[in-house]
Amino acid sequence: MDTLIRFFQEGGAFMYPIAVVLVVGVAIAIERWLVLTSAKSANRQAFNRILPMLQKKDYAGIVNLGKSDDAPIARIIAAGIARMSQSPRRDDIELAMEEGVMEAMPRLEKRTPYLATLANIATLLGLLGTIIGLIQAFTAVASADPAEKAALLSSSIAVAMNTTAFGLVAAIPLLLVHSMLQSKTTEIIDSLEMAGVKCLNMITHVQDVPRSRTQDASATKPQAAQ
Repeated sequence: MDTLIRFFQEGGAFMYPIAVVLVVGVAIAIERWLVLTSAKSANRQAFNRILPMLQKKDYAGIVNLGKSDDAPIARIIAAGIARMSQSPRRDDIELAMEEGVMEAMPRLEKRTPYLATLANIATLLGLLGTIIGLIQAFTAVASADPAEKAALLSSSIAVAMNTTAFGLVAAIPLLLVHSMLQSKTTEIIDSLEMAGVKCLNMITHVQDVPRSRTQDASATKPQAAQ
């Protein structure tokens, strides 16, 4: 702990903004992870409730569930059911569900890109702190005693490099977490699309069965008359 404190103190003024960037990035990462985990669990629970309703053709119950449930999948399927009451065409229902997916995406991707930006800022602040530290070191060495120049220069450069090291220490975890959150977000969006297609197939299958039976009945009537 003493080594870390001394490392932080010797880095200069730029260590503090890098620390602030790291704290903000960690807070965003934790908040996004909790939100995405909650959304994934809520989608799974809502989908398990919607499937029996689809099998029972309880479309009114699905629409009510979409209004009361915060799960994105509930709102997406409810939007498709609501469009089905206006137009039974598969394309129209599919467009309504795709619109629901597009509405859910900004909520899932919210603030995640900030992590990559914060990682770049931490790296740049570290480099800037090192450059300023080197400028100060060479300025101090220029007016120092010739016998002390080598030792003073080496110690000054070592201190100046602390900001670059700390900037990388802050940037690398933020980039890793950013990649993990992006993968998790993509997984949730893919699951929304897959669940929407599955429900769409169930809805259109239910509509096509009575229609095919009607066509078969109309085709057999002329044969019976003959």
